[in-house]
Amino acid sequence: MRSLFPILGAAYLIGALADAQQPGVQQPGAPTGDEYLEKFLAEADTVQADFEQELRDSAGQIVEIATGTLSLRRPNQFFWEYREPIEQIVLADGDNLWIYDVDLAQVTVTPLSELVEATPAMLLSGDAAVRDSFETLESFSEDGTEWVRLAPNIVGADFRSILIGFRAGELSSLELLDGLDQTTRIEFSDV
Repeated sequence: MRSLFPILGAAYLIGALADAQQPGVQQPGAPTGDEYLEKFLAEADTVQADFEQELRDSAGQIVEIATGTLSLRRPNQFFWEYREPIEQIVLADGDNLWIYDVDLAQVTVTPLSELVEATPAMLLSGDAAVRDSFETLESFSEDGTEWVRLAPNIVGADFRSILIGFRAGELSSLELLDGLDQTTRIEFSDV
């Protein structure tokens, strides 16, 4: 049976600060994770990055690790290419979500209008209005990263919360907690 990890990761789906910071302490006057997210949503029309993605079960054990590249273009366009452990392409063209399994030579197409708006992929690639589908739970600083934790406002979302990290103002991490207490963590590099 093929792993659904790349599909779920995509659907969820997308340098330190100059001053040293103590974990959990926001420096006076420094932007918060929520402010970095708002700036990202307002200003970033395109994003490209490499990523490493881990799926951990409810006990914290690693279930699977995947690697690949990501490209986003607003609104509602993204291209996730998984290279390991299986080759898979997840693409949103503004109208449809395409999932192509290279090994099986099989594609699945779903209209974006049928997908729940409150997904991390739609948050990162959607227009600023998609932010209304999320509630900010907290914003904090830890290990040189500014974090914002969000929860979906829409019934039927496949996850309970999303944690988005910004390092030196750039998108650096996503962490998703789903309804089965599994955690998907995505670390971005070469953003």
